[in-house]
Amino acid sequence: MDTSTKAIFLEQCGKNRSYRDTDIRGFQPEGGVCLPGGPEVMLSVISMKEVCRRVSVEDVEVAFSRDAGRYVCDYTYYLSLYLGNGHAALLHVPPLTNWLPASLLGKALQVIIQEMLEESWGIQSQKYSSQREAAGGPKADASQGIK
Repeated sequence: MDTSTKAIFLEQCGKNRSYRDTDIRGFQPEGGVCLPGGPEVMLSVISMKEVCRRVSVEDVEVAFSRDAGRYVCDYTYYLSLYLGNGHAALLHVPPLTNWLPASLLGKALQVIIQEMLEESWGIQSQKYSSQREAAGGPKADASQGIK
């Protein structure tokens, strides 16, 4: 991540190809591919665009991204998304500075993670409701529990 950036980026997806740079220990994925035979793109089940839209922290920019770069972050994120069936998240966080002290960054991350958990809970609730309905059980309403 560019250390001069002044935003927290919420990454939506990890990509499988185009890894051309080596990491600090000299590792480079063979053929520039993270997972041979894997999908080209893995998406998080969390809508980072929605989280970004709903989050507001004074003096901190929060931005949506669909490109985590082709380096260690994207490589790790792709594998996490693949192995977790989309249940993973990646936040690119800027370095601490005078304009972004640890206390403000911590507050921003707390707000973002809380919103991500609420988004994730809504996804799980919908999945649970669909499974119950398919099994002939009562319908679940995320806002009011099981009906």
